[in-house]
Amino acid sequence: MKTGKRLFYNLICAALVMGAALCLAGPVYAGSCCGGGSPANLLVPKYARAVVDASFDYEKYDGFWDQYGKHLPDPEGSDLRQYRLNLGVAYRFSRRFQASLIVPYVWNKNKYSGLSSHSSGLGDSTLSLWYEPLEDATPWRIRSWKDMVPSVNIGPSLLIPLGISPYDDVESSFDVCGRGFYRIDGNVLIEKTIQPWNLSLLFSYGKYIERPVNREYGNYVKPYDKVLGDRISSTVSLSYAYYIGSGGDTLTGSLSYAYLREKDGTINGGEPFGGFKKKSVGGSIVYSSTDSDWSFRGAWSHTIKKDGWGENFPSTDIFTLGVRYVLR
Repeated sequence: MKTGKRLFYNLICAALVMGAALCLAGPVYAGSCCGGGSPANLLVPKYARAVVDASFDYEKYDGFWDQYGKHLPDPEGSDLRQYRLNLGVAYRFSRRFQASLIVPYVWNKNKYSGLSSHSSGLGDSTLSLWYEPLEDATPWRIRSWKDMVPSVNIGPSLLIPLGISPYDDVESSFDVCGRGFYRIDGNVLIEKTIQPWNLSLLFSYGKYIERPVNREYGNYVKPYDKVLGDRISSTVSLSYAYYIGSGGDTLTGSLSYAYLREKDGTINGGEPFGGFKKKSVGGSIVYSSTDSDWSFRGAWSHTIKKDGWGENFPSTDIFTLGVRYVLR
């Protein structure tokens, strides 16, 4: 038993080290203040070869945190919204390797301090590669240490700046649909299922690629080099699956907590600017068909509008409806 436990812990440590190595190898969601975004963890089940996914997000803004973490309301009469249609596909090309691509289309509709603006366009897209060194046996009860081995997926992802950014021909920060920078992330996803419960942890560390800038919000400026700060995000979630009747359809509910931190960026390699932090809680309900080929979901992500729950970032509620189809 001791040898088995030691092996289990060594495997977990090795997976985390590999994930960290991927994170360091590079040189939610974001809203209209920071551009459209998309999640990176679209995965193909073990029994399938591909997944097609579509979801629609409605993000409502209600106040913001200043740089000291104090939450402040938006000016009276403000109405800030972003809508996103996310289209994703993932393909498993071997037992342990798979890749995915998620492309959002973004609509901004904003009224702030008496000024109204509307914009739309592609958002920043995410290309991911995943490797699964450990597989979860998903038991109904624990009989040996092997039943405690989780599923571990690790891999890099690339954020592709397809969205309109502050460095394009745009007049307001409320009109942007993207960050304007490439970013390389290292990702580690650890999941453990003991039917009907599931616990998961997703951790990502990202580094942006420096770029030259000669225009800000439509105005040409003296050229300089700019890079955004390193990005750390983590999400922990707990799910419970309820089996409907004897047919095998399932209804899965989950609760989650997410942490997002982006360090200060730099201008010309020295002058710091604009990092941010955000904490949020969320919940979701997913209905899956008997064969699990079709699934439908609804989700809500909420930032608690109190001091200390964010810094230099808007507080939002994100409502999501999605559908997913698995190709065998």
